[in-house]
Amino acid sequence: MSNSDIYETLGITPIINAGGHMTILGGSVLSREVREAMEAANEAYALMDDVFDAVDKAIASMLGTQGGLVTSGCYAALVQGAAAILAGNDPDRIQQLPDTRGMKNEFLIQKPTRYRYDRSVSTPGGKLVEVGDADSVSAQQLRDAIGAQTAGILVFAAGERIPNTLKLGEVIEIAHAAGVPVLVDAAAEIYPLERMRAVATSGADLICFGGKYLGSGNSTGILCGRAEFVAAARLSGFTGFETGNNSIGRGYKIDRQEVIGTTVALRHWLDADHEQRLQLQAERISLITDGLATIPHVETQNMWQEDGGGPWMRLRIHWDEQATGRSFAEVVDALKGGSPSIWSRSEPDGLFMAVHTLREGETETILRRLQEELGS
Repeated sequence: MSNSDIYETLGITPIINAGGHMTILGGSVLSREVREAMEAANEAYALMDDVFDAVDKAIASMLGTQGGLVTSGCYAALVQGAAAILAGNDPDRIQQLPDTRGMKNEFLIQKPTRYRYDRSVSTPGGKLVEVGDADSVSAQQLRDAIGAQTAGILVFAAGERIPNTLKLGEVIEIAHAAGVPVLVDAAAEIYPLERMRAVATSGADLICFGGKYLGSGNSTGILCGRAEFVAAARLSGFTGFETGNNSIGRGYKIDRQEVIGTTVALRHWLDADHEQRLQLQAERISLITDGLATIPHVETQNMWQEDGGGPWMRLRIHWDEQATGRSFAEVVDALKGGSPSIWSRSEPDGLFMAVHTLREGETETILRRLQEELGS
């Protein structure tokens, strides 16, 4: 049964995803290697602790860390990582969470790097404490903020690109000098591969990646780092609950198929021909760019260099809103409301399209719809 058939059977309208790895659209399309691995894992049951033991070694070997764990999403990795820092392997404390009375419970975060997902550390009972000013953070400010209730420091890895903030290495040095562990959200910091490995082997105690960015499921993540912290995170997960810890992580259950699939996705990502992958994206952008070239007031730009040469390429489409009488947001809404429905993003300086999430033939469909909207 094709994807259109299964959706039609259930009364669901398929969407062309030019917005990227959007959780609300299902996050990712599984690679062939991941699908095959999941199908193979589906053929037999296995003790989940045996699965996690094997995957722990595999992830550690691939990323150069002491341990690794597949979780039900990067957010879950952050929750279980924070729980590991708060409660360690103490069964009484694991059961007590999210009540953190009698425990250190503060997680420091640089104020300019606050972001939507930092609330993950509050799920197991952590309390976020901002460090620095709205537009800058100094090393001394971080040192001074570490106190008797500091349990750990949360670092948003992508926040390193924000000016006047502390780099990951600086944070780790200050934290470890004070005996404080570091938890890193590196969800999409997966390319260049040197960047991914550098974050994983930075010396941070726990590092989290999003599985959907690697070609695994929307509902998968990777937690890696120091062996004792990864082991403690497992105790605060669903297998810990099943073996008597009564942990808060019971709700973060994940299938054996997803665990195996995510491990294969990581291996495939590390071994992939990324030049070929990016070349395909560049060709898709060129097709749209060439097709819009004759429309007055419309300009296009491949944003890969401006985005820092990251994992994916975006196309920026800009036009004179006053001359065309169409705002960026209006065209985004028109594309979304059309047939087929095309999801993209509008920002103050244009309409942005991700091309890495497109399927065969969808680039041509997008071009036709853009010509209709912008050329009318």
